[in-house]
Amino acid sequence: MGKKVLMKGNEAIGEAAIRAGCLNYFAYPITPQSEVAEYLSRRMPEAGGVFLQGESEVAVSYMIFGAAACGARVFTTSSSPGISLMSEGISYIAGAQCPAVFVNIIRGGPGLGGILPSQGDYFQATKGGGHGDYRMLVMAPASVQEAVEMMMQAFPLAEKYRNPVMILGDGLIGQMMEPVEFPDNLHTEPTNKDEWAANGMDTRKSNTPNLVKSLYLDPDALNSHNLLLKSKYEQMKREEIRYEPYHMNADYTVLIVSYGTMSRVCRTAIDNLKAEGFDAGMIRPQALFPFPEKAIREAADKSSCKAVISIEMSMGQMVEDVERCVQGKRPVEWYGKCGGDVPTPEEIMDVVKKLGA
Repeated sequence: MGKKVLMKGNEAIGEAAIRAGCLNYFAYPITPQSEVAEYLSRRMPEAGGVFLQGESEVAVSYMIFGAAACGARVFTTSSSPGISLMSEGISYIAGAQCPAVFVNIIRGGPGLGGILPSQGDYFQATKGGGHGDYRMLVMAPASVQEAVEMMMQAFPLAEKYRNPVMILGDGLIGQMMEPVEFPDNLHTEPTNKDEWAANGMDTRKSNTPNLVKSLYLDPDALNSHNLLLKSKYEQMKREEIRYEPYHMNADYTVLIVSYGTMSRVCRTAIDNLKAEGFDAGMIRPQALFPFPEKAIREAADKSSCKAVISIEMSMGQMVEDVERCVQGKRPVEWYGKCGGDVPTPEEIMDVVKKLGA
């Protein structure tokens, strides 16, 4: 790790991509992530890369598709309505098995909503915002430092699975300033792209063209293709589970599940509760797909645990996955807000105390 520098989250995300070897960035401005494009409009040319502002988010998604199909490392950043517009392209990219990285700095919704922080795009990210049977590996940072590290990991993961990877951060992640260190030696080169990418037979010294496509008119061929994609998602479930336990050694009476910056508020609440003699524990998913099902199920099974609560800046989107993990063995509740106000530690403490009473 190098020395710490103070950076806004959006700018740190852009710098992390460059240091991960991504020199292709296409985007369209939307609050609260526009600083990524502002930063990279200057920084990409300095690094010998390409920055292009598309005429719309739809156009950007197909610029991403084209670059990814040629084997280039490529990414974009947007916010909620922009990701909605890109979702058609994301489905094509997943169907064509191309690696690409999408960053969503979430704002409130639905519709135009507002520009303040939210976690209301959980369904969109984890259940597939576009058409067809596809999934993305979705990572959710809780700090600017973690956003940097996940950003640098996202490109090799996208290439490992030949699949889109999404970094899901609420508006706070993009707008806050924190000290960050950029990891050393994480710039790995794309591997095996000559086996599939449309990067030119001369480049590959091959007489065989590579065809990148998502069209399969024969039903058996399409079924086989979807089974192949499904096998990748099952591999993700085996190999890419990421979560952080907090205060899990105590005899907690309430288990909190929370992610992103909301989980930071929950940590403060848990510490304050402990000072008052009340124990609560937390599982923080660092990957939202694949979801840490086993960890949550085992944590909820602890004999001291009376209830589980999903705390989110949404109207309870993650709670459905939490319920699926707990399998009815404990009551599962939800608490959150979705207008842009962030629940306070005191509010969380009150809710948790009532559940654990």
